[in-house]
Amino acid sequence: MQAKTDLSHYRKGGYKPGRGFFCMVLWTICSRVFIESGWFPFSKIKRFILICFGAKIEKHVVIKPFVKIKFPWKLRIGSYVWIGEHCWIDNLDTVSIQSHSCLSQRVYLCCGNHNFNSATFDLITQPIEIKQGVWVAASACVMPGTILEEHVVVTAGSIISGHTIPYGIYKGNPAALVKTRSLK
Repeated sequence: MQAKTDLSHYRKGGYKPGRGFFCMVLWTICSRVFIESGWFPFSKIKRFILICFGAKIEKHVVIKPFVKIKFPWKLRIGSYVWIGEHCWIDNLDTVSIQSHSCLSQRVYLCCGNHNFNSATFDLITQPIEIKQGVWVAASACVMPGTILEEHVVVTAGSIISGHTIPYGIYKGNPAALVKTRSLK
């Protein structure tokens, strides 16, 4: 007889958020009011709040309304980065977004997954690295452990995981290389 999923014995695999209870509560409140809502559309205020909570953010970063960031202390953003409306940076692990990159609206960066071969469905986390000049188009998903090399494009609605090549254009589910980008 095969084993069955038993979530009563679920394990986080040593995962820890990286901050204490008080900080987590304070972040949740600040995030809901200033980052996730449309009440404060000003990127400079959002940037300041994220830095106060441990994010490393360089200059001229645009953060649109309704963005959700799980843990700012696990976030690194370079200069001239755009983060579109309704993006969700679900950074259970480190997310690094280098300069001149764009996350279009509704992009989902997912750093966590589960071991589906384990009866206890253990949590697995891996970082995401987005290098310089990358464009992740609307409603695309970037999965745990993914490295998007310089100037990669992930087309709208695609789901990408793994390691890409510089200037590659990736499309589909799972996203596959369809051609290379030619910048002029």
